[in-house]
Amino acid sequence: MYSRILISVSATLLSACGGGGSGTDASPSVSQIQAQNLRYGQTTTITVAGKYMRSDMTASTGTCTNPSFSTTSTPDVAVLTCKVTASGLLPISINTANGAVLYSTTLTVLPPQVTVVTSKGNIVVELNPTAASNTVNNFMSYVSSGFYRNTLFHRVIPGFVIQAGGYTTGLVSKPGKLAPIALESNNGLSNVRGALAMARTDAFNSATSEFFVNLVNNTALDYKSAAAPGYAVFGKVVSGLDVVDAIAAVATGDFEGVPDVPTTDITITLAIQTQ
Repeated sequence: MYSRILISVSATLLSACGGGGSGTDASPSVSQIQAQNLRYGQTTTITVAGKYMRSDMTASTGTCTNPSFSTTSTPDVAVLTCKVTASGLLPISINTANGAVLYSTTLTVLPPQVTVVTSKGNIVVELNPTAASNTVNNFMSYVSSGFYRNTLFHRVIPGFVIQAGGYTTGLVSKPGKLAPIALESNNGLSNVRGALAMARTDAFNSATSEFFVNLVNNTALDYKSAAAPGYAVFGKVVSGLDVVDAIAAVATGDFEGVPDVPTTDITITLAIQTQ
């Protein structure tokens, strides 16, 4: 679905005279558009360059939602902002008031990546919003708010998983968790080595902030049926699998009755979107 909006700048600005033309009678044209900060989940700025651009032009921005033109736009440069809500191809066109296309192109939004900075090194995960949009958006909400700062890898089981994202030093549950999300495990993704998935309780729709990385192919954790839905994979490690393995190799023990807790804190100091 495309979003169409009216450029919200004054007709005086966008219908100004230029060259030897008669101003409002000159035919508008667009020669180029350029996007900045074209990242999933972020607001991008699209600069539209042209001549004699008018206030009655419209923009079709596809999955880049809530489009808005800046009031600082001129007949030669219009500034459009919108929020990127999908990865993949993003068709954009600038049109006249009667629908004639002045300029069209297709941009590419790369899959979002998050760098998780840990006390053992950096892990880069690539997320899959096409397969698990709600899970990805939930994870990105925690990332953008800084929630994962100073959380721990609190569960480490060699040959199985490393788990993080919910506790601070002393195995204290971190406050500020969002509401649990619906389980998106039936999405075609598998809990193979390096896959990133959401942790949950025995209740299917209970995942909040905790996630895990599979150390081996744990296909037993995949969706089997509505009664055995498994765990939702929503991304994969694309860099730093050696760091994952280093975390998996740390000594663990019981902490106040909780098993598989690293005896030395393995801390996430920062999680930040890097693509």
